[in-house]
Amino acid sequence: MHKGFLIIATILGALAVTLGAFGAHKLKELVPPESVTTFQTGVTYQFYHTFALLAVGILFAHLPQASNLLEWAGRCFIIGVILFSGSLYLFTMMKMTATVGIPRSVGVITPIGGLFLIAGWVCLLLALLKK
Repeated sequence: MHKGFLIIATILGALAVTLGAFGAHKLKELVPPESVTTFQTGVTYQFYHTFALLAVGILFAHLPQASNLLEWAGRCFIIGVILFSGSLYLFTMMKMTATVGIPRSVGVITPIGGLFLIAGWVCLLLALLKK
């Protein structure tokens, strides 16, 4: 097993629960409904990829021949969560603090994070197909 990925996955999972609870209970008072939806999308994708990262960590023990691809899958999932979900959290926080003129760079980060998430799934697929 890849202990580092498993540890990061547990941290991401705990953080997703915490952020999800904040989004469900307090955030509604601070931002418009569309911002709550944006925030919730970040939490949802963080959860999905927390479980994907757990799977990658466990698969290390079962697919030693594919460890390089699994390593890349895990890295891509971590980077993707940070960029994709992180940018959605940042965007919501900027709305919450009434930051004027939200930089376009925040909006550009989200699809880059999405590409990393997709790359993680592709690497995981290739690892599973490797003989």
